[in-house]
Amino acid sequence: MVDWSEIILRLGAATLAGSAIGLDRDLRGKPIGLKTLGLVSLSTATVVLLALQAVDPGKFTDAVSRVIQGVLTGIGFLGAGVIVRRGDRYHVHGLTSAACAFFAACVGIVCGAGHWPIVLTALVLAFLLLTLGKRTERWLHHALGGREDQHGPEVAPGQSSDAGPHHPGK
Repeated sequence: MVDWSEIILRLGAATLAGSAIGLDRDLRGKPIGLKTLGLVSLSTATVVLLALQAVDPGKFTDAVSRVIQGVLTGIGFLGAGVIVRRGDRYHVHGLTSAACAFFAACVGIVCGAGHWPIVLTALVLAFLLLTLGKRTERWLHHALGGREDQHGPEVAPGQSSDAGPHHPGK
């Protein structure tokens, strides 16, 4: 049985981790933000805690496994909702936001299970990817002779390449 302080710690960590991922998406003008990913992570941690309450301490049963599988299958629907196709069939947007929703769900699961080193390591790596990924990708394209941004949308003058349908703070 997990005590109150551990429940608060696990659910609080999941909410903060998911919200931090969502804040990154929101600040970049993406269609999924702090509240959404905070709720995704909190929700997954909640169901994992429920599943863990029904088993012996330290045991990971088939029931817990089925709960996690169901959560990860269901999160695909939320992710699919932020993926948008514009213009021709090759201009797809929102894939990173969908991946962030899936990641927030996974972080929530791990918070619910109480594996803090995994949570911390995953968050650090995720924020490195989200912060440096595009720059690294552009540098590698340039260094290897590829096109700068072969899948990116045409950007109007004065418009950020990160501009999306969502307006932060509104």
